[in-house]
Amino acid sequence: METQTHQATSNDGLEKPVSALIPPRAVDSYTLPSDSPSDSVPVVDDHASTEPKPKSTSEVKGVRLGLLLLSIYISVFLINLDQLIVSTAIPDITDEFHSLQDIGWYGSAYLLTSCSFQLMFGKIYTFYSARVVYIISILFFEAGSAICGAAPNSSVFIAGRSIQGIGAAGIYSGSVVGIVSVVPLHRRPIYMGLFGATSGVSSILGPLVGGAFTSNVTWRWCFYINLPFGGVALLSIATLLKVPRPNTSLDWKTKLSQLDAVGTICLVPGVVSFLLALQWGGTTYAWNSSRIIALLTLESVLLVLFVVAQLIMPATATVAPRIFKQRSIYTGFLAIFTIGAQFNIFYQGDINEPQVYFLPIWFQAIKGDSPVDSGIHLLPFPLATIIATLIMGGAATKLGYYTPFLLIGSFLMIIGAGLLTTLEVDTSMAKWIGYQVLYGFGLGMGIQVPNLAAQTVLQQADVATGVALMLFGLQLGGAIFISVGQSVFTNELASRLSTLQGFDGSMIGDNGATVISSSIPVELRPRVLDAYNGALRNAFRVGLIIAALTVIGAVGMEWRSVKSEKPDTVSVKDEDQGKLEERKKDEPQK
Repeated sequence: METQTHQATSNDGLEKPVSALIPPRAVDSYTLPSDSPSDSVPVVDDHASTEPKPKSTSEVKGVRLGLLLLSIYISVFLINLDQLIVSTAIPDITDEFHSLQDIGWYGSAYLLTSCSFQLMFGKIYTFYSARVVYIISILFFEAGSAICGAAPNSSVFIAGRSIQGIGAAGIYSGSVVGIVSVVPLHRRPIYMGLFGATSGVSSILGPLVGGAFTSNVTWRWCFYINLPFGGVALLSIATLLKVPRPNTSLDWKTKLSQLDAVGTICLVPGVVSFLLALQWGGTTYAWNSSRIIALLTLESVLLVLFVVAQLIMPATATVAPRIFKQRSIYTGFLAIFTIGAQFNIFYQGDINEPQVYFLPIWFQAIKGDSPVDSGIHLLPFPLATIIATLIMGGAATKLGYYTPFLLIGSFLMIIGAGLLTTLEVDTSMAKWIGYQVLYGFGLGMGIQVPNLAAQTVLQQADVATGVALMLFGLQLGGAIFISVGQSVFTNELASRLSTLQGFDGSMIGDNGATVISSSIPVELRPRVLDAYNGALRNAFRVGLIIAALTVIGAVGMEWRSVKSEKPDTVSVKDEDQGKLEERKKDEPQK
């Protein structure tokens, strides 16, 4: 059959080949089959990138695949375990270093570097070998763990936590990139479900392991434990992870120039300034103090400059505008941002500030639980999350579509969050177990969906950036709204306690929530418990509002299937596609 070349009419009336209507970068990937009928028009995917799509996975199967995935899950388990295990060690650390004034830095040092470097790692994984970057990230985390374990004083310990945070940022992104590199898209949901379940298991074991080390050996083993397991993971990944090197035609100078130095210079200090303001505002310094105002001003200026840099230099942007303009990406970012925010309010609080875990506070202050009993009573939440995450992974693999699970999860989170706002001093065990199960099940259904969306709608070269963006949103949402929840809680508690005659509010302020049952006079105890419970319920209402916002991201997300592998197509503007179709009608049949 005779091959035809489609022509289109340009604005000046001259006929041009189809390739003239296509952006120059896309011409090489836009071809017409030689055996296409003369009246056919190539299908255009409006969601596809203009970059040629490389092979999506490398050939890893059987035992080698199992060992590689196990190593990745061990890495994820360790960094999640580390965030929770340290909460049980903090009292002993402050006792040994006589550093109660530094307690906030033990958490914020990790959070600042982990969140600040997250997006940068997305860019690094795009241009450099995933295996090498992953190994370096593990080495950073291991080095930070060793420094924390051997720290002779508080300052060295804080430095170690900062280094751990950098490594954790690279491990998070690298773990997903590793899974993407060796698992086909249509099978990926089940493995991402296991990825999420790993985090759930660490949330159960973290406090238990930390308590065991602190009580029976020394708090330093909370960090030394990372070394042997991290070493095994590092060796396995170095041996088994074989990912094609991206952009091998670029020399090191060109790759370095592509890392968005301007954006990074604006982003990292901007995020650090913002998180410091959230950490210090209302606690260490008043919100209207000069330090907090200066930090917020600096943060605003730097982040605006970062956005401007992304817009005017899209070719080297940390987050290229074409990525964030993709519907599934910006709706997924909204969903993961709100999921991180509400999760931190209800269950985890600031992962590095154990005194603001609101559900544990409810158990310890209202129900009179010990920290151990509180941890046991919180188990329904992570158990439900683990089960739901695995169900989502298996069902999405079978059906292909992941968006329905975010929708279901969003509505379950709203119902569960709403029920948690009804907690009373005398709420029965059956109710608070059921409320946690319902909320945890909703969270497990939805938390991995934005990651899957990024992997599905983006070209392979953009997946690392998309995944890093989702992880950044998860951390940022939690960092912002735990401060909001804490502010609502403390203000409401102060207001309620001020109305109680004969009660000295400093009894709680100086000693903490768990002294209510032992230090408050018997005749005042019921009213103080009601005040505390009411303040906690107000903080839970913040989580309920955020849970409702998750629905916006879920409803807006595209219904794309992991079973529909995208062809190597390019984006063509609607008007250009119209020209192609109009020209097709006018052409005589040959």
